[in-house]
Order: sequence, then C-alpha cells, then structure tokens
Amino acid sequence: MRKMAAALALIAALGACAADRPVPQAVHPTHLQWREVATEADRSRLRNWRTAWVEALDQARANGFGDDIAKEGILLDPDAALANPGLPSGTYRCRTVKVGSRDGGTLAYVAYPFFRCRIAQENGRTRLTKLTGSQRPVGTLYPDTPRRQVFLGTLQLGDEQRLFQYGIDRDRDMAGLVERIDERRWRLVLPYPRFESTLDVIELLPGD
Repeated sequence: MRKMAAALALIAALGACAADRPVPQAVHPTHLQWREVATEADRSRLRNWRTAWVEALDQARANGFGDDIAKEGILLDPDAALANPGLPSGTYRCRTVKVGSRDGGTLAYVAYPFFRCRIAQENGRTRLTKLTGSQRPVGTLYPDTPRRQVFLGTLQLGDEQRLFQYGIDRDRDMAGLVERIDERRWRLVLPYPRFESTLDVIELLPGD
C-alpha cells in the first residue's frame, strides 16, 4: 500500500494534463438506488463519513495544519451542508483538499489548485467527471437525503482513457457525499479513500 501511495503522489506531482478527455458514459441503470449499486465496502465508508472527518481533522491539526484548516472555513466543516444539494449541469472549477494520512507516509494536509470538472445528464443520470488533472474521479450522483446526494464512481489516473467499471476493482472504486455549502458552492466528500489521505474534499464552483 505504501508503494501504491508513493506512485499516486508521483503521478500527482507530474502535473495536470491540460487537454480535456472524453467523458465516459454512465454504466448504471436509471431505476437503481445507490444502496443497490454500492459495494459493501463503500456502504461502510459512507456510514462512517463523520468518523473519517473527525480523524482527518485531528491528524492534520496534530501535524501543524490547524491554520490551513481554519482558512478553509465551511469547506471543511462537517455540519455545513444546506438543503437542495443538486448540481446544475455545466462546467465547474474544482479543487481537491486531502486531509489526514492513511499510514503516516504522506502529508496530513494538501490543497491542490483548481482543475476542471463537468456535471452532465447522461442516460437519465447526473454524472460528475473531473476533466483535468492526474487523479480524476468519474461517477454517478444518486438522490439520498434533502441535504446530500451519493457519489459512486471510479478513479482514472494519468493519461488513462478507459473507465474502470464501478465494483470491479476496489482500489479504483470511489464513494462520497455531494453537499451544497453556499448559494453556488458544492463539495464532494470522500471518506477513507484507498490511498494517501483519510478524507478527500473536492470543492466545486460553477464556471471554467
């Protein structure tokens, strides 16, 4: 696992790929709810989202990143979710903040610059695709509660163009919560990602 984390960190350090990649197509029938699609491992991750959040913040603060966390404000506040979490279709500016360290071998806080993401309606489902960068979540948004949606998807790396089907490779599977935290500001919260961090938070802002 340490080798895999190091490899991912190296990929990220190589920088973003500037050109947009083809947007993969939806793979889940529209009538299914997220609990029918999610793997048992991902249902567990989603159940324990708050535990992951508290652990991640504690780890980051213990390693001297308290001021960085404070500057992020509501983005890293676990109780900041507002009603109506739906994301309008369009292009978004998105950035990832990694909080905590899974094995102590990586920094406990890393904030990346903005990349490009897209929200689109495909085959009756809302799809989120990170278009640029070396680590790119791609997946489907499912209704859940009045304050959140559930994201189930997979991770693309480097120059990969082929999308891994969700549920086939647990190291590529991703599960998270989509929440609105301001009038036109959203976040995708990924508890216990497979590599590097304890919690990933992806901020989403409309516009290029």
